[in-house]
Amino acid sequence: MGRAFQNRKESMAKTAAAKTKVYSKYGREIYATAKSGGADPEGNLALRGLLDRAKKDQVPAHVIDKALEKARGGGGEDFAVARYEGFGPGNIMVIVNCLTDNPNRTFGDVRQCFTKTKCKIGTPGSVSHMFDHSAIFAFAGDDEEAVLDALMEADVDVTDIENEAGQITVFAPHTDYAKARQALLSAFGELDFDMDEIQFLPQTTSPLNEEDRPMFEKFLDLLNDLDDVQTVYHSAEL
Repeated sequence: MGRAFQNRKESMAKTAAAKTKVYSKYGREIYATAKSGGADPEGNLALRGLLDRAKKDQVPAHVIDKALEKARGGGGEDFAVARYEGFGPGNIMVIVNCLTDNPNRTFGDVRQCFTKTKCKIGTPGSVSHMFDHSAIFAFAGDDEEAVLDALMEADVDVTDIENEAGQITVFAPHTDYAKARQALLSAFGELDFDMDEIQFLPQTTSPLNEEDRPMFEKFLDLLNDLDDVQTVYHSAEL
């Protein structure tokens, strides 16, 4: 579980400090997920997991309800996923996930974050091949074999399972997210997931020296201040 939580903790640390930004980002993601897959969480497992995560992060109910109502209405913005890759301070690999209604604006804003910190934005695929695009589920438990059996029976391609201090974390390809989630719920009932999401996990990490740390933190601050940026993933060892 350590690598998944550490990655999320580091990439979202600055954003989490600004609650209004967190609420705005959740609202946009809930709207986009509900509009693309339906506003009923029972029929849209991605939305169900997202709503559970939003509630754990104490996103107010009115923010969630407004995003769902907006999606049900069928109007509003058409947000699309935009992903940018490159190298941050210390040559750290970086993936920036965005939801945008104006790709040209978003690309310009993200590129400026790279430029201001003397970093290099790359072409699609320049670093993503060095990350695993993984569905991650973490929950209380200690029977690793039972979890693996349930997932195997559902034909989920499990890439890894960690069992630490009464906590089980499952890693699977992002394409198996819905299948893995349903298999876990069917086998073990209503689980209280500590993590239930899709992330980019670096296959290798690199230490960040003290000289590069201030610029790296500025780089993350600039990115997380952008409304269109949802998540920043990186390969830094902090």
